[in-house]
Amino acid sequence: MFIFVPPSEGKAVPTDAEPVISGSLVLPRLAPTRDALVTALIRLSRGPTAAALAALGLSEGQREELAYNQIIDKAPAAPAADVYRGVLYEALDLPGLRTQDPEAYRRAEDSVLVFSGLWGVLRPSDRIPYYRCSAGVKLPRVGSVTAVWRKALIGPLTELVDEHLVVDLRSTAYTGMWRPAARTVTVRVMHERMVGGVLKRSVVSHFNKATKGRLVRALLRAGAEPKTPEEFADALRDLGFRVEPGAAPGSFDVVVAEI
Repeated sequence: MFIFVPPSEGKAVPTDAEPVISGSLVLPRLAPTRDALVTALIRLSRGPTAAALAALGLSEGQREELAYNQIIDKAPAAPAADVYRGVLYEALDLPGLRTQDPEAYRRAEDSVLVFSGLWGVLRPSDRIPYYRCSAGVKLPRVGSVTAVWRKALIGPLTELVDEHLVVDLRSTAYTGMWRPAARTVTVRVMHERMVGGVLKRSVVSHFNKATKGRLVRALLRAGAEPKTPEEFADALRDLGFRVEPGAAPGSFDVVVAEI
């Protein structure tokens, strides 16, 4: 089983560590693509400020993000598990697994892949610096990073995933980078609550991210190895999640009343 998750905009800033080595990251064949994108991002971030902010989808109040981007190739790097923050990662708590449940963390190393606009895909232990480059960004002389990764990932990632079940928890922005051919599960988190005496359900970003982090953590700790979408749904039910069939084959709704 492989579990695909998105990155997070919120990140910790590594300190006192060696810079990233692109060839040391998962799927080393992607190193030339990673290096080309890093070079293009540095060039953009060192250029005219207004143009760089616009290209990266940043506001004037986020100018400091450009300073980080300007030194990506020399900045300290740390495991992705420690760099990515945000609701999903707080709920997943990979650093906690590393110290409290090493076996579960080893499973995360084997199965969790973080999709990134700059790095393509990452294992939790892959060392990266602080950066700002989301999927959908267009870099000068390179173009859309999503399109770049769609081409670069098709061979190496397809070979890695092979016939394994893919649990695809990526946000929409990152699904275009690589699409599993088959044996894929998707999850929608539905927040259920009473409104004016009527039971209603809706998708709420905070509940969605937190619940996905919790269910990944639960699967890792349980050592679950589902091979089909049905086995995946059964594994979640065994772990106490309320799971219902979704609208499409291989899709499921996880219904929550509270986090």
